[in-house]
Amino acid sequence: MKPTALLRRFLEPRTLLHFGRQPESRYPPSANANDPDWIQASPVRIQRALDRALALPSGGWYVVGATRAIGDTPERHVINGRELVAWRGADGAPRIAPAECPHMGADLACGRVEKGTLICPWHGLALGDAGHGRWKPCKVHDDGVLTWVRLAGPQDAVTETPILAPRPAHFFDGVIRLDAQCEPADVLANRLDPWHGAWYHPHSFGRLRVLEEREDSVLVRVSFRVLGPLAVEVDATFHCPDPRTIVMTIVEGEGTGSVVETHATPIGPGRTAVIEATLATSEREGFLGALGARALVRPLIEARARRLWIEDTAYAERTYAVRSRTHLTVLRPSASPAAESSPRALPRRPTD
Repeated sequence: MKPTALLRRFLEPRTLLHFGRQPESRYPPSANANDPDWIQASPVRIQRALDRALALPSGGWYVVGATRAIGDTPERHVINGRELVAWRGADGAPRIAPAECPHMGADLACGRVEKGTLICPWHGLALGDAGHGRWKPCKVHDDGVLTWVRLAGPQDAVTETPILAPRPAHFFDGVIRLDAQCEPADVLANRLDPWHGAWYHPHSFGRLRVLEEREDSVLVRVSFRVLGPLAVEVDATFHCPDPRTIVMTIVEGEGTGSVVETHATPIGPGRTAVIEATLATSEREGFLGALGARALVRPLIEARARRLWIEDTAYAERTYAVRSRTHLTVLRPSASPAAESSPRALPRRPTD
């Protein structure tokens, strides 16, 4: 056997060797526990869960991206069709405002920042917290990992801060962003279908079983691959705190309290930014002391998350493309036009 084949057999074997703290709770088998995954992954169930999520209030808030990525150089963002510019004010906190200069419409993302004030690149108009005519900075919230902006529509019941899921007090964190040709609903639907995990991502999930389907969440037992046959087994829930977010929380096993927040921020018709924040914690002795190595651990967290979302972006884009082309009702058809370019090919499951 070739060395590459031997390596692949080690990295993605059928046998799992679990280590670390194991989930101790026991759950009775569900009525359809013996059904194959393709039957358990009922489009009707997924649609019902998606409908509940989309009906939740948002408070008018959207995730912009990782707070640490916002710097002293103006950066352009498009959220729900609105052009915005992000920078840091004199106090070091993030600022977000309309990207169009109120003077003659210049792109403020091409300007510069002087002592926390945004300077227009065309005529030097200085723009800050006081605003200028109708131009005013947006309401911003920095949750310590992500920056949010409030862009409330006429139907939104505005809240002072975003609707956040519980987070651990101490954690390693990583944030990734991928842009996809789909709607936010397609991103949520991907995560509301946990049954695809071990089939579509065998490099990361050795085994995944749905334990309970609750009214507002799904409980799963999953084996996360660490290296080859080595894996940790945990119980985790998936739930939506708002109509553009789905959160996985480890509730039992190694890393209890860790969360993965997947945010679907609409860019425009048929385009969505997938922004995912991973907050990994541990009850093990020495964890707090290890937090000083955040900068070293972060690239590893982000690389693993990015690999998953390269594949899941293809899943969401395929769902959107098929729905747009055939008007299927697995997810509710969007009024947006179909994506202009063809979706990426779905990755194939490696064979032995």
